[in-house]
Amino acid sequence: MPSHIRIEHHGAVGVLSIARRDQFNSLDVETAQDLRKAGLQLSRDRDVRAVVLRGDGGVFCSGADLKYIARGGDDDVSYLSPDARPNAPGYGKIFKQILEYIHSTISEIRRAPKPWLAAVDGPTAAGGLGIAMACDLVVATERATFEWAYFKTGLTGAESTTFLLPRLVGFHRAMELVLLGDRLTARDAQAIGLVNRVVPDGELDARTLELAQRLAEAPTAAVAGAKRLLNRAAGMDHLDVQLDAELAELARIADGDNFAEGLSAFLDHRAPRFGVE
Repeated sequence: MPSHIRIEHHGAVGVLSIARRDQFNSLDVETAQDLRKAGLQLSRDRDVRAVVLRGDGGVFCSGADLKYIARGGDDDVSYLSPDARPNAPGYGKIFKQILEYIHSTISEIRRAPKPWLAAVDGPTAAGGLGIAMACDLVVATERATFEWAYFKTGLTGAESTTFLLPRLVGFHRAMELVLLGDRLTARDAQAIGLVNRVVPDGELDARTLELAQRLAEAPTAAVAGAKRLLNRAAGMDHLDVQLDAELAELARIADGDNFAEGLSAFLDHRAPRFGVE
C-alpha cells in the first residue's frame, strides 16, 4: 500500500504532507506511523533547517480516523454499514494504537532543534488542531477553520489540545472553546493567538515556504537554543506527562456507551443522543 505521507525538499526546507484527502486527511494507524517516521526524519536531518507540515486538497487534518476506528482497526477500505457495527463498545485499544504515534510526533515537533510551521488550509479539527498548535508557527488561509470538536463524539480531548490551548489562548478562553465547541474562522483564531498569519486562499504553500526559507537562513544553533528556552518558559517539559494523561482518559472514555453512540451518530450523519455514564 502506498504511504499517505509525502516528504519534499526545497533547499533547506522540508515539506511534510498528509495526503489522504478522501478521508479528510485523518490518520489511521499506518498513516500515523508514517507521520511519526517522517517527523523524526525531518527533525533529525541536519540539512533540513525548517519544516512545513501541511495537508492535501484544501484540508489540514481531522485527527484520528473515526471510520477506521469504527471498523475495529482492520484494513478494509469500505465504509462500515450500520448492521455491521459491533454491539458492544470498546474502542479504546485502537485509539491507543493511533494516538501513541500522533503523540510521539507532537513531542518530536516540540523537541526538534528547528522551527516547524503548520500550513492550514480548510478545516482542522480535534487531533488536527492539536498537531497544528504543536508547531512553532501557524499560517492559515482565509477559508481555514479551527474546531476542538471532541465532544461531538463524546470524547475528552487528546493530541496536546488540553495542554496547549490554555497556554496559547488563556484558561477561560480555552474552557470556552472546549465546552461550547465553537468553530473559529482563521481571523478569529488569529485574534486569540492560535494563528500567526492569515494569507489569501491559493497562496498558502508559497507564502509558508517563503517564511520557512527565511527561518532556514537563521543561525541554527541560536534558533535551537531560543526554542529550548521558550519551551522551558512555557512548561513544555510537562507536555509528555499530559499527553500520557490525555491518552489514558480518552481510551477510557472511548470504551463507554457515549462514545459508541457518538461514533454511530457520526457515521449516520445525525445528532448524538448522549446519556449519563
